[in-house]
Amino acid sequence: MSSALTPTAASSAASSTTRSPQQPGYRKVFLVVIIFFGVAACGVAIAVHRWWPFTENAVVQDLAEASDSEVTILSARRTYFPSPGCILEGVEFRHGREGWKLITIEKLTVEGSYAGILTRHVPRIKAEGGHVYVPPLGSGVTFSTQHSTIVVDKLVADGALVDFASRDPGKAALRFEVHKAVLHDVRWGNPFEYTLKLRNPQPPGELTTNGKFGAWTTGTPGETPISGEYVFEQADLGVYGGIGGILSSKGKYNGHLKHIDISGSTSVPDFVVKSGGHRVKLLTEFDAYVDAIHGDTFLKHVNARFGRTNLAVTGSVAGAKNGKGKIALLSLTSRQGRIEDLLGLFVKSSRSPMSGAVAFKAEVEIPSGKRPFLEKVTLKGSFGVGEGTFSQAETQKSVNELSAGARGEKMEEAETVLTDLKGMVVLENGVANFSQLSFGVPGAGAHMYGTYNLLNEKVDLHGRMRVDTKISKTASGVKSFLLKAIDPIFKKKKRGEVVPVHITGTYEDPQFGLDLTKSKPVEPQNK
Repeated sequence: MSSALTPTAASSAASSTTRSPQQPGYRKVFLVVIIFFGVAACGVAIAVHRWWPFTENAVVQDLAEASDSEVTILSARRTYFPSPGCILEGVEFRHGREGWKLITIEKLTVEGSYAGILTRHVPRIKAEGGHVYVPPLGSGVTFSTQHSTIVVDKLVADGALVDFASRDPGKAALRFEVHKAVLHDVRWGNPFEYTLKLRNPQPPGELTTNGKFGAWTTGTPGETPISGEYVFEQADLGVYGGIGGILSSKGKYNGHLKHIDISGSTSVPDFVVKSGGHRVKLLTEFDAYVDAIHGDTFLKHVNARFGRTNLAVTGSVAGAKNGKGKIALLSLTSRQGRIEDLLGLFVKSSRSPMSGAVAFKAEVEIPSGKRPFLEKVTLKGSFGVGEGTFSQAETQKSVNELSAGARGEKMEEAETVLTDLKGMVVLENGVANFSQLSFGVPGAGAHMYGTYNLLNEKVDLHGRMRVDTKISKTASGVKSFLLKAIDPIFKKKKRGEVVPVHITGTYEDPQFGLDLTKSKPVEPQNK
């Protein structure tokens, strides 16, 4: 028998030998592959350990450089899936030589991406339980951040608290409760976009704003740009003491931190001065600017409307010279006003004591503090009422009698209009002091001075009236008989007789009459 294999058998045997994984050649290849991947895994592990951007030290260093602060944490752990990153707990930022506690965060989650490791992009950072402590405005605290190539696509800090420390160590910080805070595209040397929803402390209300901030200017923070728009709702004006109402406002702003131009409008459908208790609809349109470094507001122009009265306002709400709180300094002007709208804010009666067209100009000062509004506000100004009438029947009757007597007419013949009421007024501690107060009624003209107490509504006005007939005709009965005795004293007056008069009593019960007493207050000198 021949021992040689047939060609078919030989081919089959060769094929079987090639496909078998048990041969030494295949084992070597398989071993090389395992070794390769093992070495690669070790290399990756070493690289992760050395260059992994989300290590505790790396993240803390980045945070410290970004905030110009010393950063400490209580604990940290890395995350790899589904996305690379880390979670830090008990994060604290301290700034400056004195170690001012700037920020605390209960939990900081850094959510990166594997592609972002190469591009230095972090898709999302979330801060939970954040608390920001802002140094006193104008304290001179500066920040000097270092250049960084890291870009945070989205920074979320919902539920954070922001406290603005007061210059007065004994005064509590001004706290903002942040419901929602989202910053987009945060990177060194570039502006970022933001959306904020927060609880405003003074006046308390809900504020929503979005816009663009930065880039931060190192060394001169006041030059940092900011712009955006806002909506302010459910703001309670009752926090200011003497006034009340729920304010809503919307507008836009643009500028730099030391000078932010703001324009917008406000609406208070139930504005009230609490001493009077009468609610009116108050609408305003305004242009102003804010110094955010010192927390001061300057009103370039405010146009306010209530009832049939238009009021122009300029001024400021800024830090007092003594450094204690803010003080409002306002200039008020009205050329198209109604006296009933103005007086109606302050009197308790259902109707204003007087009606008629009014023009006035005044300087108002409202200091900070807990004193009632009418006790702490001061006002200096002048006013004029064209043709006025009194709403109370008894008051108008007294004016009519005065006018009729001055002209020697019967009561029913008298006109009922008070003309050319004008004067100067200084309001301090709730008392209005009038000087150069003059008015006319048909047949007479008066010049008076005195006070009106806004707190208890007492009137004490004295002066002189020039009449067109004998003074005995300005009264009746026994009083008329007595006045006839002094008629000769006034007979030499060419343009009519001069009669001493007074208006006393209260707003509800004013008393008009001749002033024959010797003790009268001295008219104040104008300043």
